[in-house]
Amino acid sequence: MTHSPLAAHSGNLRRSQLAVATLFLVLGFNFGTWASRIPDLKLQLGLTTAEVGFLLLASGLGAVFSFPLTAKILQRYGAKTACLISGTLIPLVLLGLAAAPSYPLAIAVMAVEGVLASLLNVGMNAQGVLLEASGKQAIMSRLHAVFSLGGLLAALFASGLSKFGAGVWPHFLAGALILWAAVAVSIPHLHPDQAQAQQGGKRFALPTGIALWLGLMALFGTIVEGSMSDWSALYLKEETGASAQWAPLGIAFFSVTMFIARWFGDQWRTQFGAARLLLWGGSLAGGGLLVALLIGGMVPALLGFALVGIGMAAVSPCVYAAAAQQGAVSLAAVTTMGSIGALMGPPVIGFVAHHSSMAWGMAVVGVAALLIAVLTPRIRW
Repeated sequence: MTHSPLAAHSGNLRRSQLAVATLFLVLGFNFGTWASRIPDLKLQLGLTTAEVGFLLLASGLGAVFSFPLTAKILQRYGAKTACLISGTLIPLVLLGLAAAPSYPLAIAVMAVEGVLASLLNVGMNAQGVLLEASGKQAIMSRLHAVFSLGGLLAALFASGLSKFGAGVWPHFLAGALILWAAVAVSIPHLHPDQAQAQQGGKRFALPTGIALWLGLMALFGTIVEGSMSDWSALYLKEETGASAQWAPLGIAFFSVTMFIARWFGDQWRTQFGAARLLLWGGSLAGGGLLVALLIGGMVPALLGFALVGIGMAAVSPCVYAAAAQQGAVSLAAVTTMGSIGALMGPPVIGFVAHHSSMAWGMAVVGVAALLIAVLTPRIRW
């Protein structure tokens, strides 16, 4: 009995797709794990709301300043090696954060988190592009859906452990072991790639024209998406009186709706177009969240977070796909602006919340979502 080369290629492609999807799951689970315990970390380290914002700022700084390192690793070793390095080291960040005895050390750990998360993000997205070219089918939206699934599973895992009174250390240890297992089974099946030759000419430039508008959308989208992970649990606890068991479910509601919307995102993008998706999505996310904040209470907040998940689902896949069509330099600039959004969001929201309330801090998130809808018509999709 013989096996056709086509069947062998199809089987290898499928295994590679599952491996890359697992890495998207790993990054989402990593984010969801530490974000779901921010209220506990705040108490453990004796932080103010503003100090929590600067703790999250450290992660954004690590991501922004990691780009020269990530580019060098990709050029010299390739995306597969970038995924191996970051996937192996990221679980150590969880253990370091749980064991950090002081605020300065926690900031240092979060800066490393930003570097490693950025490296894994670039590596796994590069793998996704290779798979799309090899398989001649769009899969990026579904890969981003698996990232959202990782956040959802992390939130549910945190809620379950909190119910049994597990502290930060046993929770993060269990999370690290899960991440290591997932990385170990996925790395061998990644799509083989080659290191990229050093290219002359333009490397990085400030975005202009379409790339500028795409960069701003990436910036606002990162503020919105990151804030759901960073601040939703704290909002539910401080503004609605949610218990430790219920507070992580804000991330869960956001993640499950984003997962579902992203799973069907490739089909919707083909049917309706990117412009409609982002115009409707930004309006739904921003308007829904602001109305929920005005009403107040845990149930409206959870529903508002769910609408944010639906509305923001198409932003990253559409924006980064459009940026890639403008060339590598534009893609690098847009990606950097997205990381700047992660950098700006936590301290801005923390500052607003510190001087008013968490409700006003979350209102900043709603406005950022509406700005995505405002910017959408300026781009030829």
